[in-house]
Amino acid sequence: MPAIIVIGAQWGDEGKGKIVDLYAERAGAVVRYAGGPNAGHTLVVHGDKLVVRLLPSGVLRTETECLLGQGMVLDLATLREEIGALGQRGIPLAGRLFVSERAHLILPHHVLVDGLREAGAGKLGTTKRGVGPCYEDKAARRGMRLGDLRDPARARRVLETALAAWQPVVEAEGARLPAPEPVLAALAESWAELAPHVCDTSVRLDAFVQKDALVLCEGAQGTLLDLDHGTYPFVTSSSAVSGGACTGAGIGPTRIRRVLGVTKAYTTRVGDGPFPTELLGTAGDHLRQRGVEFGSVTGRPRRTGWLDLPGLRYARRVNGLDGLCVTKLDVLDDLEHVEVCVAYDTPSGRTADLPVDELALAKPVFARLPGWRTATSACRELSALPAAARAYLDFVARETELPIYCASVGPNRDETITLRDPYG
Repeated sequence: MPAIIVIGAQWGDEGKGKIVDLYAERAGAVVRYAGGPNAGHTLVVHGDKLVVRLLPSGVLRTETECLLGQGMVLDLATLREEIGALGQRGIPLAGRLFVSERAHLILPHHVLVDGLREAGAGKLGTTKRGVGPCYEDKAARRGMRLGDLRDPARARRVLETALAAWQPVVEAEGARLPAPEPVLAALAESWAELAPHVCDTSVRLDAFVQKDALVLCEGAQGTLLDLDHGTYPFVTSSSAVSGGACTGAGIGPTRIRRVLGVTKAYTTRVGDGPFPTELLGTAGDHLRQRGVEFGSVTGRPRRTGWLDLPGLRYARRVNGLDGLCVTKLDVLDDLEHVEVCVAYDTPSGRTADLPVDELALAKPVFARLPGWRTATSACRELSALPAAARAYLDFVARETELPIYCASVGPNRDETITLRDPYG
């Protein structure tokens, strides 16, 4: 069982990119299996920062193969920009980047519809990158897949079918759909550049599995944004939980060795939706500024709050988590005390579980823990952490019944304390 899944255990933005980059050193392949350019994974190595939206976070490991699975939705212009940016950095992708021919394409009408919806009263706080409407076309069986570009006539038929379906929606908003000709021309240009990377990625992934090579499956967004398990309707349009790795990457569940959930030492959320542990005013601003909590894709300020243990217990259950990777522990360094949500009071009574469908009515119950008022960014061993910081990690592990595999004390790859071997 050579595959490890790394997923977000909160509302996304947990620092999955850093964890995947860290663990990719020993992986034969890293595969993104869901989402699209609405994800932004930040990698910092020796102070050099790189944000990837589509490419897997193992891309900086030049011996590691990078796969984009069929569960993703792709903006080809964004993908080409990322490939070009890496080329300028001297990072080779030829022969090690492979993109699923079954991945669906984000087209200009998807971006248009997304923007129109977010301008209305029913906005959900999306990134307006066209991800949701693209998944709608996929579910309606009128989506364009990357492999369709091999046949220009087929690509035209698919596009015209989709445009006809969206026309009344767009015209009702007083807008006009993009003309098909420029769209098809841009797609043909992208295909000419990307064709060498296109294949059935599940076949390549199976080759790694058959030779028992280590594979990392990289999730996007987070558990509480999952279409089925999140705080619906304020969710993403794909499967952000561990089960999505099997369908989105094309790997059977019997090939999964371990599932690791990434959580910040506190909680953030972007966009609308319930957030009971949210901190407003000075306290929330402090976490936002100290943690640089601004979206890597949109630049929007993130909502910030105390750590939600019922939320992590929920993530443990729906993902089958084997352990946690805790990020941004250093953001709490200068606090006199730290609060943690340990339960919820709901109309149905107190619960230690996350009342995901009653969250707007739930009131968090907090435990207060002492802060450590000491910088942790230089710590590389658990024993080097202040006693109160170690106690905080112990409390999280005990309350969630999950071991902690690593704790991040800064954005750089090496600013990490490793407690367990993910491949062991």
